[in-house]
Amino acid sequence: MNSPKRADFDAIAKWVRPGASVLDLGCGDGSLLRFLKESRGATAYGVDIDDQNVLACMKNGVNVIQADLERGLSGFETGSFDYVILSQTLQAVQQTESIVKEILRVGREGIVSFPNFGYWRARIQLLAGHMPVSRELPYQWYDTPNIHLFTIDDFDRFCDSFGVRVVERIVLTDGRPVHAWPNMRGAIAVCRLDRGN
Repeated sequence: MNSPKRADFDAIAKWVRPGASVLDLGCGDGSLLRFLKESRGATAYGVDIDDQNVLACMKNGVNVIQADLERGLSGFETGSFDYVILSQTLQAVQQTESIVKEILRVGREGIVSFPNFGYWRARIQLLAGHMPVSRELPYQWYDTPNIHLFTIDDFDRFCDSFGVRVVERIVLTDGRPVHAWPNMRGAIAVCRLDRGN
């Protein structure tokens, strides 16, 4: 039932302290939560709207709540989780600002991962006149759930605008860290966030 482990799972797990409480928003089939339970001993809960994903979570032994993220997280108290994760989902939500604020209200820290539309291979596809398609962006323009196309630099500006602090970031291509020119050379960004001061 498990889907293959994505490249961002290890980066996320690196920041989750053993035994922590975790809420994964848009948790899909629960693979990340299962990985965090097994590798970090996390107390893990997921939220997803899709019926098939909810069933897959249950088959994966993951606690899941069926809910629409776009309606907010009012059912969760402030600071009720150590970490709230939004893994490769931010680009597919409508209410970006309110969801990031809710992540940092409900969690002591947030962890967000997203595909970088500034990656050089994506830029070449755009220059050739086509929307990017890759392992990180596997959809055609007509069936993509992605409604916000943004880069690592765009995300930094967003965080600055709304008082969100990027505590730490790991940028990956083919599962390996990228250090030089991450906005150009990185396919996926994984960011650890807090409310800043």
